[in-house]
Amino acid sequence: MASIRIIGTGGTIASRSTGPGGLVPTDHAADLIRGLSRRHTVTVQDVMVSGSYTLQLSDLRRIAQAARNAVMDSTVDGVVITHGTDTMEESAFLLDLVHSSPKPVVFTGSRRPADSPAPDGPQNLEEAVEAAASPELRGTGVLISFAGTVRSARGAFAASTTAADPFAGGTEVAHFIGDSLHVTARPLRPAALRMPGEKFDAARVNIIDCPLGADPALFSYAVHAGADAVVLAGTGLGNAGPGFAEAVQDAVRAGCFVVLSSRVPFGPVVPTFGAGGGVDLVRAGAIPSGDLKPAQARILAALLTSQPATPEQILRALTSAPGRQGGQSG
Repeated sequence: MASIRIIGTGGTIASRSTGPGGLVPTDHAADLIRGLSRRHTVTVQDVMVSGSYTLQLSDLRRIAQAARNAVMDSTVDGVVITHGTDTMEESAFLLDLVHSSPKPVVFTGSRRPADSPAPDGPQNLEEAVEAAASPELRGTGVLISFAGTVRSARGAFAASTTAADPFAGGTEVAHFIGDSLHVTARPLRPAALRMPGEKFDAARVNIIDCPLGADPALFSYAVHAGADAVVLAGTGLGNAGPGFAEAVQDAVRAGCFVVLSSRVPFGPVVPTFGAGGGVDLVRAGAIPSGDLKPAQARILAALLTSQPATPEQILRALTSAPGRQGGQSG
């Protein structure tokens, strides 16, 4: 039996219908644990009761600090954080960047609200607690457990608005067969970064799409409006249209970091094309994001620019992507 701290933040798992007003988060962590099997000892803490689409960087810092305090408690073996799916990939990734304890931190939530005739939250929470309690998952960092699959936070992204498991990407580290957890891989993790400070709350990092026919006007506006960094969501391997390379060069000279990512769901940024493509963007000063997609690249840029960091430190953090270790079965 393990001792697990459950930290509530809101989300669909904590929401109930208000009729014409839609779903509203109302339930606290103590409400969510009522149906647990109690195979493990659980304690609860609420950081907030909010829809994750309303969260600000300051809220992510509060969640990260609550998780840090929980893992520093010698009586706690693992942590579960209940959270909305809209921005779970950002919150979980921030924690993974700064998580230095071997104790597992597992995010979960639901697709159906607490007052649904068939809510999925209770089963997701049960499985998340089991994952957080697993000795085999110590040292695997921050994880997302949903609908029987446990994956690394880094690289995970919401891939469906309606599927029972909305997430894709990352490394699948375990899955459930019935009530039994089977561990299949262990992510190789880079060294933890420093916890966010108060400057993180005010970090300004914009994501600018570069679709067919786009010009760099919005990108340049973000730079002139005081962005600390801009993430370019490029096409393909990491490309953008005419004028972007020159705009990137101007931004970097003005002290604004530029990170080059891709709108493609899977695969790394590999600067390959000239004529204004990824090769020219990197030559102009853009930092390729490796395997990170725009939303998580934005969180890393916000963390590092608030500390602050050099372009070399940002590049090192972006390219220190975890791989797979072994084919460990459980």
